[in-house]
Amino acid sequence: MTGPLKAEPLWQPSAARIAAANLSAFMRRLKETQGLAFRDYDDLYDWSVRDLEGFWAAVWDFCGVIADPDRGAVVVDAGKMPGARFFPEARLNFAENLLRRRDASDAVVFWGEDKVKRRLSHGDLYDRVSRVAQALAAEGVGPGDRVAGFMPNMPEAVIAMLATTSLGAVWSSCSPDFGVQGVLDRFGQIEPKVLFCPDGYYYNGKTIDSRPRVAEFTAELPSLSRVVVVPYVSATPDVSSIGKAVALDDFVAPYKAGEIAFTRLPFNAPLYIMFSSGTTGKPKCIVHGIGGTLLQHLKEHILLCDVKRDDRVFYFTTCGWMMWNWLVSALAAEATLLLYDGSPFAPDGNILFDYADAEKMTLFGTSAKYIDALNKAGLDPKSTHDLSTLRLLTSTGSPLVPEGFDYVYAHIKDDICLSSIAGGTDIISCFVGGNPIGPVWRGEIQRRGLGMAVEVYDDSGKPVQGEKGELVCVKPFPCMPIGFWNDPDGARYRAAYFETYANIWHHGDFVELTEHQGIIVYGRSDATLNPGGVRIGTAEIYRQVEKLEQVEESIVIGQDWEGDVRVVLFVKLRPGIVLDDALTQRIRTQIRNGCTPRHVPAKVVQVADIPRTKSGKIVELAVRDVVHGRTVKNKEALANPEALDLYRELPELST
Repeated sequence: MTGPLKAEPLWQPSAARIAAANLSAFMRRLKETQGLAFRDYDDLYDWSVRDLEGFWAAVWDFCGVIADPDRGAVVVDAGKMPGARFFPEARLNFAENLLRRRDASDAVVFWGEDKVKRRLSHGDLYDRVSRVAQALAAEGVGPGDRVAGFMPNMPEAVIAMLATTSLGAVWSSCSPDFGVQGVLDRFGQIEPKVLFCPDGYYYNGKTIDSRPRVAEFTAELPSLSRVVVVPYVSATPDVSSIGKAVALDDFVAPYKAGEIAFTRLPFNAPLYIMFSSGTTGKPKCIVHGIGGTLLQHLKEHILLCDVKRDDRVFYFTTCGWMMWNWLVSALAAEATLLLYDGSPFAPDGNILFDYADAEKMTLFGTSAKYIDALNKAGLDPKSTHDLSTLRLLTSTGSPLVPEGFDYVYAHIKDDICLSSIAGGTDIISCFVGGNPIGPVWRGEIQRRGLGMAVEVYDDSGKPVQGEKGELVCVKPFPCMPIGFWNDPDGARYRAAYFETYANIWHHGDFVELTEHQGIIVYGRSDATLNPGGVRIGTAEIYRQVEKLEQVEESIVIGQDWEGDVRVVLFVKLRPGIVLDDALTQRIRTQIRNGCTPRHVPAKVVQVADIPRTKSGKIVELAVRDVVHGRTVKNKEALANPEALDLYRELPELST
């Protein structure tokens, strides 16, 4: 934690806001139906992890899960991780739960930068899903088959996913900026039967034709029986260069909209295949189940993000990041999806706030890096836009620095719940996140998520508070993966999460549980630095460096050196600035004063670019491998793989 500790929170909900919150209604329901009385969130949290059966049954009922009437037992083998099974007798359909409305109000609003604006009502959405589902069924798609999307974040991606899952088939997607090998590394493992793709997309004002890449990678996917091309950058795209291709309009032409015959399947039947970042080899294919994904997302949207019917929910994401899957589930809360595809800074840095203003956004979801970029660009949306409808701002992807909290309240909105959230693709949701009826403390994630028995373990495997340690979850939860693809005995799945601590989920985040019961994330465990044997979270250093206006971005690694590890900081500076001795000393002083002498880098090196994944996360492990002369196994996972070359055989690191 950096900056002065504040005795008062940055934000506190009003009494009226607390009374109107879904979470308060949930607690009232528990009192009325079960005689359970809770003073506050912490009281409710303690019960939620103590009585898993009672809690998850209550979430199911309160959030109105649509399923066969007899849901049966809530959890079986609750003492096993992995091995616990939630609602093993329940049968449900994911799309049916998201398509519960068919009225004329907005279901989906879409902006493709400043080029395209569209909207679909709930009735329109249902009808379009009906037609695509019929076409997929005619193509032979059924339960367990895979359908893939190489798609922008546009309405047709949502439609294709819902049509796929209405049939009990499995959806998997990535964004259309992936290269050929990156797509093959993902979809080649899961062998999809049908692929949806666009004719092209827009980014930063440019039009990019995606058809040549589609033609190349689909030729290497023999499992495909059909490629469906969605018009985006042209009304009637030529699809002749792509084998087995058909335009979307032609694909659905034989079918009229009608009632959807939703296929209900067991709670743990597969729904999504997600991919790990893949920077250390081929991406892991993480399989998530229908019921766990739905129930967890309903809990997070309705209870922890206070999403209500007709709210207008936005997340800046691509179809290659789990936040897209999280976003679209807001339909199950009867909210409107606000989709955006393209650069968040096109054309002048204001477009996402233009969107929030024009469409009366209620939830603005983004990344910590975006908030930092707004701060450094000097934007002041509070004075330039009407954000009166905005109640919640969520941030994820990397830790939000305390100064990011300050910026939100000073320059975006002062009466807003700022919920930094953290979890990941592994659980398609969050371990820690928001609390709409509690305060926001500077630099802290508000709370551990309801039903998630999160602890912080020290090096001896004992729970600690007020100290840094490993984020673990000591009890099972419904959105644990049902496994990895092509891992029949579960060995890779167990190795990923359960080898460090027996019967306990080890997530791999280096964190602290604070005196406020909040969480501070210091970085990934495998990227922590160990100079002199002392563990240092990389986020601690980033929090200091990002205060300096000369530094645009940074990345820090540990370099093996003379039998120990030394801290090496790479900085990308603002245009026209050169790293000299004075700036180097200023950086070191900032880190020393804000952290400790152990955090001070032995070397500070200027670089022109910093490598990141497609979802915008910087890749410390890949840089560390390059510095040590090791091969980076899967550059296709990176948005800018050429940046790695900037870190090879640097003379500054040879002495």
